[in-house]
Amino acid sequence: MVTIPYHRGVLVTTIIPVYNRPAKLQEAVASVLAQTYRPIEIVIVDDGSTDDTAAVATALAAEHPEIRVLHQSNGGPGAARETGRQTARGAFIQHLDSDDVLLPRKFELQVAGLTAHPECGASYGWTRFRRRDGSVVPEPWKRSGERIATMFPAMLQSRWWDTPNPLYRASLLGPWTNLRIEEDWEYDARIAAHGVKLHYVEAWVCEVREHGDARVSGQGHSPATLRDRAHAHALILEHARRAGIAADAPEMQYYARELFLLARQCGAAGLAEESARLFSLARDASINANSRQFRLYALAAKLLGWRAAGKLADWRDSLRW
Repeated sequence: MVTIPYHRGVLVTTIIPVYNRPAKLQEAVASVLAQTYRPIEIVIVDDGSTDDTAAVATALAAEHPEIRVLHQSNGGPGAARETGRQTARGAFIQHLDSDDVLLPRKFELQVAGLTAHPECGASYGWTRFRRRDGSVVPEPWKRSGERIATMFPAMLQSRWWDTPNPLYRASLLGPWTNLRIEEDWEYDARIAAHGVKLHYVEAWVCEVREHGDARVSGQGHSPATLRDRAHAHALILEHARRAGIAADAPEMQYYARELFLLARQCGAAGLAEESARLFSLARDASINANSRQFRLYALAAKLLGWRAAGKLADWRDSLRW
């Protein structure tokens, strides 16, 4: 294995939360061990697995001194990452979901970039997306093929990279929330609020894969999922305002529309408190706060209640299709 003597001594910690994915965990860990960069440590956080994942993780640690394994009751990916963060010793932190992999030169390229550019707090490159049938999307996934100077304001429109893509300076990172959905977007938005500058690698650095396993992000519009999404969205707006994103910025107006949509979805699911809060935030964030759409929805919520207003909006949206 090739090592990079110039950077030797700058430890990179990879945090891998895992729940019931023994085979994929082995692949994820192997991709970290295959890095051309050293030194590394790997912190596996078994999030209350009910199969043989814990045994597989323990066996990996026994075979590789770079690996430590932590166990906790199931709390979701954010809580698991926080457990890992609290014990991480590296100057740079890599987050890796157990169903994704890193490409071999990732740490080599990104540590070199961050070392050469101390003004940058994180480094990202190209994400490769592999479909379930094994085929690969030829272009970089999401917006990872674009050179973007700072996380905000683009991070307000979407989380435009995937979890394994960025390598962060550990000094940037604070605690994770206990959210089970959109916890990663909220986390990145909180970091973005500090005006973090980005280093860009024009090379493939990671691979995310489509598969048949259940993903937390695929739970649809269940009340529990919508409740967490509502909390995450409110926090993201708070971070954006702290970053000083102008009220009339296109990204802020896009996000105001997202808040309004989520308010309607929460209402239809019977989450009246979340619906009312998001509607208020959407109206405050929008430059069209007095538009006919907002006024009519407010009237419907007052007369019919937030649930009925949300269901009515869902019905109207379905007719447009």
